[in-house]
Amino acid sequence: MFCLLSLSSVVSGCSIVIVAARLTNLIAARHILRGVNYVKILYALSATVTLALGLLHMATTFTLSLTPSGKVWFFGAGMAIAFCGVVNLLNRRYGQAAVGLWYACIGINLLMVCFAAVAGRVTGASVAEQVVMLALLASALILSAMPSSSTNPRLS
Repeated sequence: MFCLLSLSSVVSGCSIVIVAARLTNLIAARHILRGVNYVKILYALSATVTLALGLLHMATTFTLSLTPSGKVWFFGAGMAIAFCGVVNLLNRRYGQAAVGLWYACIGINLLMVCFAAVAGRVTGASVAEQVVMLALLASALILSAMPSSSTNPRLS
């Protein structure tokens, strides 16, 4: 039952992200002649929000009434989220030139989506919290896999 609920949360979050990515591609197709790449902008926004969410997660650790070991784990989860945002920002800039970074970024994003789905269910997070987290992390996963979301530093 737990796996089915987590899977349904992931599927609903991913479907929202896929619709957003398709709309972004449609908008980008209309404005490509103007030199604006909305996929790169959306990916930068997603990575920056992920980094900010990780920093917020770490900052709120000290206001929680958890055991010391619970605070360490909560702070560590914030570090993982922030690290995911940093890797996505690096991938956005250097992903085409560093294929290993691109593969690592996709793997990290996939692990973070799975971790967020399980952690949301285990900790009893609300549906809104789970949808926001999964939509954000799934958007980073989908955008990181798109070659058009990163730049080639040799050409820029």
